[in-house]
Amino acid sequence: MKYDFTTIMDRAGHDAIAVDLPEKQMGNFSGFTRREGFDTIPMWVADMNFPTVPTIQQAMIERINHPAFGYFMPRDEYFDSIIRWHKERNHVEGLTKENIGYENGVLGGVISAVNILCSKGDNILVHSPTYIGFTMVLTNNGYNIVHTPLYKDEENIWRMDYEDMEKKIIENNIHAAIICNPHNPCGRVWTKEELAKCMEIFEKHQVYVISDEIWSDLMLNGNTHTPTQMINDYAKEHTIAFYAPSKTFNLAGLIGSYHIVYNKWLKDRLDKESSLTHYNAMNVLSMHALIGAYKDEGYEWLDQLKEVLSDNVNYAYDFIMNNFEGITLSKPEATYMLYLDCKEYCQKHNLTIHDMLMKAYEYGVFWQDGEQFVQPYTIRMNLALPHARVVEALDRLNKYVIEK
Repeated sequence: MKYDFTTIMDRAGHDAIAVDLPEKQMGNFSGFTRREGFDTIPMWVADMNFPTVPTIQQAMIERINHPAFGYFMPRDEYFDSIIRWHKERNHVEGLTKENIGYENGVLGGVISAVNILCSKGDNILVHSPTYIGFTMVLTNNGYNIVHTPLYKDEENIWRMDYEDMEKKIIENNIHAAIICNPHNPCGRVWTKEELAKCMEIFEKHQVYVISDEIWSDLMLNGNTHTPTQMINDYAKEHTIAFYAPSKTFNLAGLIGSYHIVYNKWLKDRLDKESSLTHYNAMNVLSMHALIGAYKDEGYEWLDQLKEVLSDNVNYAYDFIMNNFEGITLSKPEATYMLYLDCKEYCQKHNLTIHDMLMKAYEYGVFWQDGEQFVQPYTIRMNLALPHARVVEALDRLNKYVIEK
């Protein structure tokens, strides 16, 4: 491959919580003793252990070489890069600069969107398992979450329960719903037909949609993303969508997301709400990072990354299904996260998820408690690291952690 997805980066001491928290035994990683001879394999927080595409650093360095960093306005190149990206990657036509707005982060954008659509104490429809960020930002801001559970069909594929969605909307007088497209933590890529069925329900009950599409670039095994706003006219006029290069290019530490809104009334209200803190402001280096990411090299780099992630996911899925009796999962169609169902295994061996987490920590495999995603007996596992590390982590789990 042209780009480097095999080097094992030493991230310690470089401001990476992925390794700093486990190595310093902080937070959820306190209270265990790592066994001698086992290094840290970071598989919990959702960032990547690959060097990003070089054009990002090049764009930032070029700007840093100019020794003034005063007030600025976003360049047209910033907006043009986003428009081109969505046209080339998602086949979006008609997107203009006027439809795009900056957000410090997707979660901040989500709460701004909720604030213009709802009143404090209102009920918001969210699928479960539920991304912990949604849980925190909604409850912290005084909104009530109404969960509508996803379920696995006979082919072990996560599905929406449309009857339950409509029932919850009616019973709870809901006027706003959050769609995670593709879904985190399940990794489901919603099809055009599935999203259309959602929109049919939402239009019937005049529900506005907040669509988190931050994972939409990371399609696996040839799957394709359908932007929620492309489903129909109702979706286009009643959806506030959020994107960022952060998951795609490992830029979370730089801060910088954006929204796409076609309805001018919604766009004006969202821009106003986002401005009220006077802190929702773009960093000049973040702008240049996005421009660097969305250059031609970024397209090529991403295509190679998706091959690497697909190989990792395929290997890990097969290994777990063949070796970890009592642990099941649905193969993700997007993202780089696995979502493991450990209920049968835990009950058979009289273990808690905490027991499983801590035992893996002893051997340097730092995976994530999945129960915080509103589903018991689960673990989330990050596979965005060199393939050799995925193999090593699964080998450690198989030899030292998973009981036979």
